[in-house]
Formats: sequence, structure tokens, C-alpha cells
Amino acid sequence: MSRQKVTSAAEVPQWLNEEEREGWLFLSSIMFNLPGQLESQLQADSDLSFVEYMVLAMLSESPHHKLTMTELARQTNTLLPRLSRVVTRLEKDGFVERTVWKKDRRVSICHLLPEGRAKVHDAAPGHVAAVRQLIFDRLQNRQITALAKIGEAVLGDKPSSVINLENVQPLD
Repeated sequence: MSRQKVTSAAEVPQWLNEEEREGWLFLSSIMFNLPGQLESQLQADSDLSFVEYMVLAMLSESPHHKLTMTELARQTNTLLPRLSRVVTRLEKDGFVERTVWKKDRRVSICHLLPEGRAKVHDAAPGHVAAVRQLIFDRLQNRQITALAKIGEAVLGDKPSSVINLENVQPLD
């Protein structure tokens, strides 16, 4: 699958104006710095990577504490090959287990085990405190609203719409 080029070599690029450039530099700085800060907090406090935490959190919020690997990848913004490696590590630690769906053996289901529920329950307060300290304590309410609207405009939908656990079909 190839990506289509935004401009051809013959076209003159439309350079960013000063305000767009500043916005882009802020956004890229957030993209590179925030994950490392959150990862450090989770590693130090809970011995979890950010993606491991997200896997456990999404499973803990899902109906019956289980999701297909495809749904879990979508909810954690993780590619399936990486997710598979993460889930393998979490299986070794006794936090999750994978099974195949009896209706379609091509579908893998990830189940949160009691040890995983306890792990995410213990990790969540520190993670939420870090998110609050690094992001929300620095913003006014109108800025938080603007941040949500910017995210929706850039990504095309609200994460709560993409990660709508009420629409997840129960697996039997």
C-alpha cells in the first residue's frame, strides 16, 4: 500500500506561515516529549510501558474485559504486529490471555485476567495524576475545549466515538 504524494516535484510547496509554523513546532514537540514523560512515569511507578498500560486500560473498560485483537489495536492506536508483541509480554506476566473465537478461529480475543485488572487499577491513579500535571493543570477550561475540538478536526472524530465500547459486540 503506497501513499500518494501531497505535491509533485514540479509544484511549488505552500510553505507554512509563521503562525502555522509555530503551531506545527508546538505539536511536534508535544508528540515527541509527552509520550516519553508518560512512559517514564508508568515505568517508574508501575513497571509498565505506555502501550502496555493502554492495552490493560482498554480491556478493563470493555464489556466482559475482552476485545478482539483488531479492536484492541484500534483502541490503542497500535499496529497489529506491535500489539501482538505487547500482548505476548503481558501474557508472560499473567495479566492477559489470548484465545480464538469459537465462531471464527481466525479471530483472536484478548482477555484481561484478574492480575491484569489489579495491575491497571494500581497504575491508574499515578498515570492520571501525571496526565493532569503534564497537560490539564496547565490549561484553562476553554483551552481544554479547544484542544478537544482541534483533535477532532485533525483526526476526524472524537476518540470517544472511535472507542465506543457500547458498540463492541459481546464475544461468546
